[in-house]
Amino acid sequence: MKKIIISFLVVFTFGLFWNCSTIPSEKNHNLQRKWMLVSFSNFTKEQLIKSKAAISLTAEKESGKIPGSAFMGCNRMFFTSDFKDNGKVKISGLGGTMMACSNMELENSFAQSFENMTHYLIRGHELILSDEKGNEMKFIAADWD
Repeated sequence: MKKIIISFLVVFTFGLFWNCSTIPSEKNHNLQRKWMLVSFSNFTKEQLIKSKAAISLTAEKESGKIPGSAFMGCNRMFFTSDFKDNGKVKISGLGGTMMACSNMELENSFAQSFENMTHYLIRGHELILSDEKGNEMKFIAADWD
């Protein structure tokens, strides 16, 4: 009985140290949050709100990159984002589900433009993505009051 208890304590202690030794990557709370799209191309703010247009950057970093997701009213999309300290961003691997919806204009425009965004700026509760041609996508933090 003593051997069983000692064995249990050894395994329990080993498991405790194993779990404590894993340090999660630190989140950037100014960036890693859900963002609502409020200005993009020729779409009105009301259209964007009705479509529940948003991106989520809430996942833990993987190799310094943030796996993200997006929704523009129809399909769930996913991507990888690499935000640098110098205001540069690389968005890649955009994909998603393939449901056919009655109005795919916003989603198609977003998909064509999103990976072209090369710069970012966080100003208070705003995230602004822009490309080399000056096109912008403006977001508001979903948790902002």
